[in-house]
Amino acid sequence: MTTSLAPFRLKPWFSERVWGKRDLRPWYVDTGTTELVGEAWLTGPQCVAETGPFAGRTLESVSSEMGGEFPLLVKLLFPNEKLSVQVHPDDAHAQKLGQPRGKTECWYVLEAEPGAAVALGLKAGVTAEQVKAGVADGSMESLLEWVPVAEGEMIFVDAGTVHAIGPGVVLLETQQTSDTTFRLYDYGRPRELHLEQGLAATKLKTRAGKITPIEMDGFTRLIEEKYFTVDLFDVDAMEPVSLRMSGPGCLVGLAGTVAVITPGDEVELLPGQAVVLPADGGEVIVEAEEDASFVRCMAPA
Repeated sequence: MTTSLAPFRLKPWFSERVWGKRDLRPWYVDTGTTELVGEAWLTGPQCVAETGPFAGRTLESVSSEMGGEFPLLVKLLFPNEKLSVQVHPDDAHAQKLGQPRGKTECWYVLEAEPGAAVALGLKAGVTAEQVKAGVADGSMESLLEWVPVAEGEMIFVDAGTVHAIGPGVVLLETQQTSDTTFRLYDYGRPRELHLEQGLAATKLKTRAGKITPIEMDGFTRLIEEKYFTVDLFDVDAMEPVSLRMSGPGCLVGLAGTVAVITPGDEVELLPGQAVVLPADGGEVIVEAEEDASFVRCMAPA
């Protein structure tokens, strides 16, 4: 999407998951379902525009008309139980399987209870045969590198990393637009496993881990990688912030209500929502009547 289209807000799309929650407050009061919700997709292809000339149309439809696919899938994750142990393919592996791209992602920790942890990779020396045995006898968790996490941390998960997420966290996930997941182990839940495919996609050494934030001029750079850059902005009441997009992406509200202002247009952004900003949209002003925070998620130009 490279058009000078005005920014527009998307309605979150809620994905039911066996490890999710029924109550997503304070992020969302109503999910439209009584089922367990694990993910709120903020820039999913099925998310519907709520403002602007494309109101009522899906992001997939708008992106297609503008010349392509929206490059980033941004979500909020709400695990009430452990997610499956899984792995995603990189671009080359995904393309061999007929997929357009792989799935490299990152997690920004919005909430974390004491003891919350994620798994990032296999322990040193673990072999494919040990993984198969661990899946068979239920000891798979012991083969993983578990990392404690705290609110405000950014974690990089490159494709090929065997990973898992424990309960007690709320995560903002920014990833390549892909939903290709190979489930290696699922704690006995009756869902399909993809052991051979997952092992074929697994890399024994990856760069997954916590990322040190960098203070920039007016914002904090949480991560800058090949597929995405994520920046945190803390906005003081009535102090406008000016920003630009170096590539297509979105703003995601985290706290407080902000106004996203461009010439002749203004869009309200609430926590747990995304406003899409095309790459060449020029200067964007963001201001709030009270202290607020949001992130900017960008793909390369």
